[in-house]
This record gives sequence, structure tokens and C-alpha cells, in this order.
Amino acid sequence: MPSPRRTARQADLLERLVTLFTAEGFASFTLDDVAERLRCSKTTLYQLAGSKQDLVREAVKHYFRGAAEAVEKSVAETVDPADRVQVYLTAVAEQLSPLSRAFLDDMAQFRPARDVYEANTRLAADRLRQLIAEGVRAGAFRDVHAAFVGEVAAATMRQIQLGEVGTRTGLTDSEAYEQLASLIVHSVTS
Repeated sequence: MPSPRRTARQADLLERLVTLFTAEGFASFTLDDVAERLRCSKTTLYQLAGSKQDLVREAVKHYFRGAAEAVEKSVAETVDPADRVQVYLTAVAEQLSPLSRAFLDDMAQFRPARDVYEANTRLAADRLRQLIAEGVRAGAFRDVHAAFVGEVAAATMRQIQLGEVGTRTGLTDSEAYEQLASLIVHSVTS
């Protein structure tokens, strides 16, 4: 559904832009390339954002906004605290899995896009802290220091986001989140 600021055509164009960038990255594209690939004019692209940099940032924000909504929908359908943590991190992994290495590398190199990813990583870490604290209060988890577990998870999430975990382990971002989910659930329920 288009946002109040966008027409249906613009919303469709943004979706196609996200699909293009997440599959192939964005650093090597010029605005002419993007317009040609999306079969639109540069003027039409400028209606979405005022520059290529703004267009990239808008596409990245749009992707992560949709990903966050999908993750929260998965969590909302889950009751058990351990399952909620597992579902949350697994859903994050699922949302990251379609992102190409080119896209992740381009995000790491382009500050406005990296800022969006970092902000989403911070929000995810905060949400994870909340889920752990809820599990401790409900008696489903051992009496762990939820803020500390959350901080350890947040540090790992930042390393995943920066590509450090992948470099050291060979795991994709998605696979690393799956491993983090397993580690956290087992550590708080054992």
C-alpha cells in the first residue's frame, strides 16, 4: 500500500528499486543506470529522492522498515518467552537472507546507508533486551541480567552488521543471527 506521501506508481518504483539494490548493490549504478533498469525517467526517480545518495538511503530505510514490520509480526504471533527470542532473531535472519553480499558491502561503505543499518541494529538489540527481560520476569528464563545479555547480543549484532563476524567465521549475516539466536536461548534457559 502506498504511503500518504507516495502515489501507487512511486510505491511500486520504490519496491522495484529495493529489489534491484538488494540483489546487486548500488555503488556501481549511476542514476542513468537505475532509470534504465527500472524503465523510468530520472525525473521520476527525483520524485522519490533528490539525489542518488538520497535515493539509496530511502531504499535502505524502506527495506528495513518492511523487515522490522515482518519481524514484529512473527513475534506477535508467539507466546512462549524462549520461542519469542528464537522467533525474533530467526525472523531477523530471514529478513537479512535475501540481501546480496554486494548490497551489504555497499552499505558498509556508504555512510548514509550504514547509518540506517546501524540504527536498525540498535533497535533490534533494544528489542532483544526487552524480550529477555520479559522472559526473566515471567520466570521462563533463569535469573540472568537481561541488560547484560542484551549488551552482549548487541555487541555481536554490531559485529555482524559491520561484516566482522562473516569475515572471521564465513557465516552470512543471516546465518550469524541464527547462531546468535541459538546461543542466547540456550544460555538463558539452561
